[in-house]
Amino acid sequence: MAARGGVPPGSDGLRYAEYSPPSASRPDAEAPQGLARSLIAVGLGVAALAFAGRYAFHIWKPLEQVITETAKKISTPSLSSYYKGGFEEKMSRREASLILGVSPSAGKAKIRTAHRRIMILNHPDKGGSPYLATKINEAKDLLEASTKQ
Repeated sequence: MAARGGVPPGSDGLRYAEYSPPSASRPDAEAPQGLARSLIAVGLGVAALAFAGRYAFHIWKPLEQVITETAKKISTPSLSSYYKGGFEEKMSRREASLILGVSPSAGKAKIRTAHRRIMILNHPDKGGSPYLATKINEAKDLLEASTKQ
């Protein structure tokens, strides 16, 4: 045996070194326990999130009705900066100034620049409405005729 293993024949050290009694805490046994704890914590977190989402959906149904009713109560014309309504039969100075976006007492230069800006956007040759172009021109003519400058 001395020639093969290099241990003197009467030593018992080799027998005890080969056998190690099972210990209560082995380092390789702690890894699965740590993984199990992590998985349990993740599972509990997912379950808590699911219950919170379910609770939120149950609360959302009555809130959805309240939000819808409140949105209907808010008048939409007050939120818009555009004039709501059709054209009058005979155009007034007020309507003409609303069409061009100038004050009723605006000067000729301001009326012309406003008319030019709106006509560029609404010209029939560029896909605009001929009816709107007629109303824009009528508004310009009315305001220029009554303006002294």
